[in-house]
Amino acid sequence: MLVHADGRFEGSVSGGCVEGEVLHAAAEAIVDGQFRRLRFSVGDDQAWEVSLPCGGEIEVIVQPVAEGGYPPALFDALASGRSAGHSVAVTTDLASGASRIGDAPGDGAFVNRCAPPRRLLIIGAVQIAQSLAAFAGALDTRTTIIDPRDRFRTEERFPGLVLDGRWPDEAIAALAPDASTAVVTLSHDPKIDDPALMAALASPAGYIAALGSRRSHAKRLERLGEAGVGKEALARIDAPAGLPIGALGPAEIALSVAAGMVKALRGG
Repeated sequence: MLVHADGRFEGSVSGGCVEGEVLHAAAEAIVDGQFRRLRFSVGDDQAWEVSLPCGGEIEVIVQPVAEGGYPPALFDALASGRSAGHSVAVTTDLASGASRIGDAPGDGAFVNRCAPPRRLLIIGAVQIAQSLAAFAGALDTRTTIIDPRDRFRTEERFPGLVLDGRWPDEAIAALAPDASTAVVTLSHDPKIDDPALMAALASPAGYIAALGSRRSHAKRLERLGEAGVGKEALARIDAPAGLPIGALGPAEIALSVAAGMVKALRGG
């Protein structure tokens, strides 16, 4: 959670129940430059005052953005790591309240490992892809739209997104999906979707899904099997894509696919 001297803030530490107390402590830290450790539990009168009804405990470190606290340079390091797709560890000495880049776990240290955004490779620049990309953005997931059809793959339809006009198998091989990457085929065209799925199944992608009915997926499995894809690999495909929420229309279908992606990438 980041707090400005004028009272503006972004983020949260508990979802809302202790934010008021934390904002007060942050204002004090901005003035005196000292870090604080706050602890809330249901056994504390203060915890009840700030509405901690969950039955757990929360300990919060409040640091000034300054050398000897949370140095401003850490923001640049985190941004660079995210941009490059790397995790960045920030270690805070709990005695002094000073943070630095590096992973040094042990007594008296708190290590926050900041993972890069997850990735979503959408095959097929169709209407569902527009809603799915919007959900992915809210889920801190970077989206690439892959479609060799120029008329579908336009900046006007997908503003601000990475657009890739290569054939899906070539694009996926170059983008090298990892365990935090989802690959979702939406084109409904076997000439586009099938090569994409074969390339995705040859990678460690954490979620592979294909749009379509059970009947169309059965035919898809038959085609991929004849192309040499093994049964164990085929079982990795989530199809029909997404969680069964009774979705109707592009936005609801996209919501179900986004939920399926989150479940898979969270190990659900």
